[in-house]
Parts: sequence; C-alpha cells; structure tokens
Amino acid sequence: MPASYFDVDGTLVRTNLVHPTLYYLLNQANPQRTLARLADAALRAPRLVLAELRDRRTFNEELYGLYKGTSQDRLLTLADDAYEKVLRPAIIKGARELVHTCRDKGHDVVIVSGALDFLMARLCRELGATHVIANRLEFLDGVATGRMLPPVVAGPTKALLLRDHAKEYGHDLDECYAYSDSYSDVPMLSVVGHPAAVNPDRALERLARAYQWPVVHLDRP
Repeated sequence: MPASYFDVDGTLVRTNLVHPTLYYLLNQANPQRTLARLADAALRAPRLVLAELRDRRTFNEELYGLYKGTSQDRLLTLADDAYEKVLRPAIIKGARELVHTCRDKGHDVVIVSGALDFLMARLCRELGATHVIANRLEFLDGVATGRMLPPVVAGPTKALLLRDHAKEYGHDLDECYAYSDSYSDVPMLSVVGHPAAVNPDRALERLARAYQWPVVHLDRP
C-alpha cells in the first residue's frame, strides 16, 4: 500500500508556524505575561528573520524558544481555540478533496510539518489523514523548556523521516507520493517515486516543470 506525504504550510493551509505561535503569545494567563512574551518575541525578531533566510531548522528552534516557561496544560487548553481560530479557517480550498482522493485510493496519508504535534493532530482528524510527523516541545515538570525533542522536522530531515516512516509501515517509497509548496522540501519530494508541487513557489515550480512533476494549484478551478 502506498503512502501520500503532505507538507502543511502553503500546501494544505494558508498559514505558517508563526501564526499559531502569535496566538499563544497573545493568550497568556494574564496581561503581564502576554506583554512579557511579546517583548521577548520582539527581541528575537531579527534572529528569526535571519534564521528564516539561512536555515529552516534554526528558525524552528528560535521560534519555539518563545514557548519557554509556558505550562503544558495552558498549551493544550488553548490548542482547540488556536486550531479553530488560526488553522481551520486557513485550510485551502481543495485540500480536503486532495487528501480524500488519496484515501480513496487506499493510501496512508501522512502530514509532515514543522508545526507542533498537538495542533497537527487536530488537522489530521479534520482532513482524514492517518499519521502525523511533527515537532514536539520538551517539557520539564509540566513546563516548556523552549527546546524541541529530536528529531527536528525541518528541511532535509523531512526526507529522513519519510524513509523511516515508510520502513516502519512497509511502504515502498518508489510507489509513494509527496506534496509540497516549497523548494526547501525538494529532499522530501525527491525520495518518493511520485512527487508533486502544490501551490508551489517559483523555484519549486521551475524545478517541477523541468522534471515533469505534476504542478497543482488547489485554489484554481
């Protein structure tokens, strides 16, 4: 049985890792903590911009550092609201149909995202996916340390995680599919037999057309 591996940001939803993080920062337990979190975010902003340009893994590490000191209970309590107000409205028209098409063909559908696992679990249920590969925060005594548990889901590491998942569940990668919007996910797309560019950036669209990969724009008829 093949598997279909989906990137999330820009592929299935019109949002990115920053938006849910901002929601959490703005919804701390009291106004003082909210102001403190926003001040920390402002100080980190230049490093975040630089990391985004250089390395996706470093960007994730900087971004999730903003969660340091937040209780696990608070994060999970707000997860439903964060999903309903940030992620759910951003699901791209056509995303559900594409996922359902893969399921109808008997595929495992795997969400592969640098977002946090407890948010991606909700998207998984919404779309009818079967598995989630996502980032996980480290907690100590119920409080986020600001670090992620390895492996960090970003860039070339996604390709390694696809290989591991396929091996664990008995999928032949040559028969599998992968979908992404970003040139940074070329390693992930390249390890499967059937890559596709979905809502691609310019660099990925050029590459996809050069290699005759399917190019899909979910927001177009």
